[in-house]
Formats: sequence, structure tokens, C-alpha cells
Amino acid sequence: MAMAPSDSLTGRGSSSTAAVQATNDDATASKLSCVKKGYMKDDYVHLFVRRPVRRSPIINRGYFARWATLRKLLLEFLSIDSGCAKQVLSLGAGFDTTFFQLKEEGAAPDLYVELDFKEVTSKKASLIDHWSQLRDKVGPEASISTARGEVIGKHYSLCPVDLRDIQKLDDVIRLAGLDPSLPTFIIAECVLIYLDPDSINAIVDWAAKTFSSAIFFLYEQILPDDAFGEQMMKNLESRGCPLLGIHATPTLKAKENLFIDHGWQRVVAWDMQKVYSEFIEAQERRRIERLELFDEFEEWHMMQEHYCVTQAINDAKGIFQGFGFLKE
Repeated sequence: MAMAPSDSLTGRGSSSTAAVQATNDDATASKLSCVKKGYMKDDYVHLFVRRPVRRSPIINRGYFARWATLRKLLLEFLSIDSGCAKQVLSLGAGFDTTFFQLKEEGAAPDLYVELDFKEVTSKKASLIDHWSQLRDKVGPEASISTARGEVIGKHYSLCPVDLRDIQKLDDVIRLAGLDPSLPTFIIAECVLIYLDPDSINAIVDWAAKTFSSAIFFLYEQILPDDAFGEQMMKNLESRGCPLLGIHATPTLKAKENLFIDHGWQRVVAWDMQKVYSEFIEAQERRRIERLELFDEFEEWHMMQEHYCVTQAINDAKGIFQGFGFLKE
């Protein structure tokens, strides 16, 4: 999905802020495009899109694959009988609507926390405050501050933070109400790859040390050095969004090593070609492949080979045996 790479970035300066907002808007518009075509159900994403656009079939299918993979793993996590409350922590959440959809379905975790750049969280807090269908989902007790870019509630919190500020991360998760001892599902979709390698290492290390029972879901780009990868890099650089971290982890093995080297117990990385063909249910693939005429097969395979999901696990409670990719 080279044309809609990220739900959010984390950076400093006005140019970075503009790039952050542009990619966030792109990703949200891509999700709405999928919803309108019937790839997925989401009754809330339209509230975050100012200018709906119709994406090409290859972008729709790619975004669906990303969405379906996260959803399947997240629902598996939420269905585990752990004997205690569960939490979700979304890093660089952008305008993601997963919490609201889960809440509607009666499947939301005990606490869902989203972190992002303040320019993004302020706008999201404002939209949550504006739309009653969003405000009702976060709960009547939730405190909403557009000025601070915060929503603090019993079951949902949204907080601004620069992910590179590790000390601030500790402060923010306490403010949000996260309990590091509880099972936690951590999401990072096209976020860490935009940071420098030292910052990526620090965040992965922080997460391993902070959460003893956790799944880390990482979705991002790989293979920058072949022809397709070089063009992908150029496209993003031209938009002011260089992949600062990709050369430190350019392969599936490098993604796995990133987590193993920083204390995660078990790690599996699959490219999206393998994820799509082996992890997403065949019935779902058949359903969405009938939605639009599709003749971009060569480009589709190349694109899927240049994105991957890394699933890292810390399992102090022994509740994640055979989780996700590990049982396939």
C-alpha cells in the first residue's frame, strides 16, 4: 500500500506535522474506500474523513489484508481466557476506529489506549467530542480536552506523546490507566519504520521491559533495495516521509531479530503475501476478490512481498501458546 503508507508518524517541526496529517488522512480515506466497496464493516470511519476518495482495487485489497490480519489477531487475543482484564495499546493510532467498532460489537477490551502526535490527538479528541456516536462509546465519565489532545476514560484513553521520549511514555501510560501487569496487545502499524533505528530499538526494548504478558503487532515495509523497494522509498521520500528505520531491519529475519535482541520471548515475521494466502480465511479472500475487477496481479504480489507483519510475544502468564502465526 505504497500510496497510503501510514496511520500516523511521529516527528517534530511544521513540515513533519504536515506529513503526519497527510498520511493519517490518506490511511483513513483508504479505509473508508474499502468500507464503501464492501470489503469491511466500519460505521465510524466516515466521521473522520473530510474528502472521501475512491481507491484503486489494488489499494483496497491491500488495505483489507492489513485490516483483516490485525482484526483476526486482535480478536484472538481478546477471546483468550486469561482470568483477568485485557488491554490494547495503539502506538501512532491516527484516526483509527477499531475501538469504536469493537465497542459496538461488544468485543472491546477493558481498556483501549491510543497514543499519537499531539496535532493528531487534538483533532481526534475534537471529533470524538463533536460526534455523539463517538462520545457515547468512550463513556459519560470520560474527560475530553481538545486543547491538550486528550481523552481520559475508564475504558478508552487518547494521549499525545512523542514516541521517542521513553520517559514520557511511562508517564503517559500511567495517565491513561494502563496496568503493565495485565495482558496487553500493542499495535504499531507503519509507525516505527519512520523513526531512526536508535528510537525504534528504545521503543521495542521499553515495551519488552514494561509488559510481561503482551503481543506486539508490527506492520510495516521491508525489502528497500530491489526495484520495487527503491520506488516505494522514492514515493515516500517525495512526500516528506522517508523510511528512516528500514535499512536497519530490511528483511523478515531482521524484524525478528529486532524483537529477540530486545528481550521478547517469541517472534514470527511473515510477509503479507504469506499472510494473505495462509492466515486470512479462504472464504474471506473469495468474498473480497469478487468485489472489484482486478488485473494487477504482478504488482499485487510484489506489493505484498514488501510489507510484513511481525508478531512478538512475552508470555509471563503462559496464555499465548500457539497464538496467531505460531499455530499455522
